[in-house]
Amino acid sequence: MKKKVTSRSAFMLSSVSIAVLTLVNQVQAEEIQKVEVTGSSIRRLATEASLPVTMVTGEELEKRGMTTLADLMMALPESASLAPSNAGSGTNINLRGLGVNRTLVLLNGRRLANEAIADGYANLDVIPMSAIARVEILRDGASSIYGSDAIGGVVNFITKRTFEGKTISAQLVQPQKNGGADEQRISGTVGFGNLAQDGWNWYATVDAHRRSRLAASDRAELSTNDILTSIGRAPALGSGGYSMPANFTTATNKNAQNPYYASGCQSPYSMQGAKNTCILNDAAYGSALYGNEQVTFYTKFTKRFNEDHTLTVDYMRGQEYILGTKNPTTSLAANGVTAQLPSSSKWYPGGSGGVPAVAGLKGEPLTVTWSVADLGLATTKDKQVNQRIAVNDEGRIASWDYKLGFVYGHSLRENYYDSGYVSGADLLKGISNGTLNPFGLQDSAGLAYLKSISVDGALNRHSVSTFTGVDLTVSRELSNLAGGPMMLALGTDYHRDTTEDQKTDITNIATYAGASPSFAKSSRNVAAAYAELEVPLTKELNLNFAVRDDHFSDFGNTINPKASFRYQPTKELMFRGSANTGFRAPTLFDRYGYRLPGATTKTAAKWDDPVQCPGGTPGVAGTGKALPGLVASTVCNTTLPKQTGSNADLQPEKSKGYTFGLVVEPLKNLTVSADYWHIEMTDMLANLPEQVYFTNPQKYADLFVRNADGSLAFIKNVTMNLGGQKASGIDVSLAYAFPKTSAGNFKVKLDGTYLTQFDNQLEKDSPYVSNIGRFGAASNGTTSSMPIITFRWKHTLSLSWDRGDWASQLTQNFNTGYHDQNLVAPEYFRDIESYSIWNWTVNYRGFKNMAISAGISNLLNARPPVTNHNAYTYGYLSSAASPVGRALNVRLSYDF
Repeated sequence: MKKKVTSRSAFMLSSVSIAVLTLVNQVQAEEIQKVEVTGSSIRRLATEASLPVTMVTGEELEKRGMTTLADLMMALPESASLAPSNAGSGTNINLRGLGVNRTLVLLNGRRLANEAIADGYANLDVIPMSAIARVEILRDGASSIYGSDAIGGVVNFITKRTFEGKTISAQLVQPQKNGGADEQRISGTVGFGNLAQDGWNWYATVDAHRRSRLAASDRAELSTNDILTSIGRAPALGSGGYSMPANFTTATNKNAQNPYYASGCQSPYSMQGAKNTCILNDAAYGSALYGNEQVTFYTKFTKRFNEDHTLTVDYMRGQEYILGTKNPTTSLAANGVTAQLPSSSKWYPGGSGGVPAVAGLKGEPLTVTWSVADLGLATTKDKQVNQRIAVNDEGRIASWDYKLGFVYGHSLRENYYDSGYVSGADLLKGISNGTLNPFGLQDSAGLAYLKSISVDGALNRHSVSTFTGVDLTVSRELSNLAGGPMMLALGTDYHRDTTEDQKTDITNIATYAGASPSFAKSSRNVAAAYAELEVPLTKELNLNFAVRDDHFSDFGNTINPKASFRYQPTKELMFRGSANTGFRAPTLFDRYGYRLPGATTKTAAKWDDPVQCPGGTPGVAGTGKALPGLVASTVCNTTLPKQTGSNADLQPEKSKGYTFGLVVEPLKNLTVSADYWHIEMTDMLANLPEQVYFTNPQKYADLFVRNADGSLAFIKNVTMNLGGQKASGIDVSLAYAFPKTSAGNFKVKLDGTYLTQFDNQLEKDSPYVSNIGRFGAASNGTTSSMPIITFRWKHTLSLSWDRGDWASQLTQNFNTGYHDQNLVAPEYFRDIESYSIWNWTVNYRGFKNMAISAGISNLLNARPPVTNHNAYTYGYLSSAASPVGRALNVRLSYDF
């Protein structure tokens, strides 16, 4: 006998703000489908919630040929996520472009332990994709149920409630063009027990995914010299930096020279640069996409004691490896000693080693800037392991429904020098004693020496974060109103966050790593109480009021209310809206993480030091001139020292927001919705993007910290309390099912977001600057110093067809164009064109126990947009578009 969905179940559905979360744990799967389906009629939408929710099912992920959750995050129109092309932190989501640490990620309605270094967001790569029943995106922020830090919204990954049987699937993605970026994914799921008949169910799933590295040279056509020259980023503009063969200066001549310049340098390792120097050929070493591997495991046990009592225990373990690459190790100064080549070395120009003589040299020592090509790419291995166990007990005692839960999450991140790293001090010794040849590839003795000073395999960073929480929610009917029972929910939760981060002593030895040993450890306790009241005044008008009181062990109390309404005057029309406030404390890393007195890394892009390489156009690298006596390549058009780390002076940021929308069904099978949203933040926690420092160096002169001799010690680029942020837009959705025909069933669906406002205020009381359709004036901070990119319009359009055992879907992901960064000479100013990707899949289920799907990703082989942003070395926008090109996507599933 089927169990009915009671009014108390309907209220629990509303109280969690995401339409069907509680229902998942209360009714059978066939009944869930009757309630979950959205977009088919206004009546069903009205019964879900007054808050705008986007839902994507696991089946939809398969139909669209997605291999990872990164594919979904990039496609969502309400998301301004960056592709995890070169991100060691993995995949994260940035709703509304407000920053990854303002989007709350949940698994079955509860938090995970965050990525271990920044401890401000979840790495989606560790979530088991094969276990997902659906993904729900609450586009209304500042949740009073899960925490007021969800300023941008909530993404809830909901796993399958039960599973019976055995299934295995394999998926292959093979790019049309040779090179890397091929993908393989395999998963297997097994389950026993029928919850309705046996009173229990257990299932487990393993999912493994691998993507190979895509070298920049595999897509050399995207960054030719002609393209880079046409946008003001000609490769040959550089001079005198680290290369192979090495450039050199002397104590009396600071103009860099190279003994192999006249013969064309040494391809493919370097090319001719400006001013008689060789420059590193970045395209020969660069990575368009990092390689990574993911293995996830998930298991769930559910026991139904009776209709009013169900216990669920689930465990997740996700592991990921990301292989990050840099150009080869260089001869950086170590322990205050620079790389010196004495005349006694056989590799001295004109010596017995065969290096060409250089006119004017008289045996004086040479300071060499050498890139060690023999070692190849400098590769790090970033390992993340995220584990979580959760216990959920739901039932009814007297007239109260209750939900009691416990969750413990443990996130580990370790970084290793995988290959290409050596002791910096020993590298300089090898140059000075004549063992190493900085002007060419090594002989056998040199190779043996490089091997002897290798630090490959050494652990350089160890980070752990944990999340431990308990929660209790109870609800009951209070009285009957004209629209139904008035309901009250009360809840409380307590959780503790901890983080520990250590950069090991090996970072001092491997000077090319650009890091220093450090250690930080911190924790925070948060206790909360919340209440929610559902008031169905009439059958047409429903009100909802909620309030949350959080107590932070380091910031005290904050109370944040939320109110929403749903008004449905007819079955074809519904209005909905909400208003809320939010409060987000600095992450543990931002406020209590490592704090070092000097530089901790280098800038992502190349710049001119505004003091030691003055006279150029502000923000345009390579236009200044080095002061007399300085080596141009160390102060002009080069990466500069930067300080990152925690900031003890950070204070929480606050927000307020509201939404107003309507859902209408003007025709049978046609549903249209539009939701306006607005979010404002004050005391915004963010990093300044690098270009801010260099486009107005006088204003930010106090952030350029200098040594006594005037040289740049570092640029202070820690997280700060900046000014404000105002963001507004309209989410639009359209779904239409065509009348059935003998040729099959046809459907069309459009989801899009149109930005009406995205204004940044860098400092309090300073003017707001619009960032719509341009590189923004604030950065992601937590994951990158890159400015946030906001598109005026972004949408996903799908056209689907099914007939019998056949189904097919054509999907377009589109965003409008925008102004390029344009930190180049005025004649190279430009706009970036709109970007559109079409994906096509075909599915067949005609074979017994088997499902086959095949498709083409990037059907029209669209190229990523060209950009003159000086941090995108290869001239194309790899963070918001894919360099892979057209690819074949095949998936096979078999049920035993």
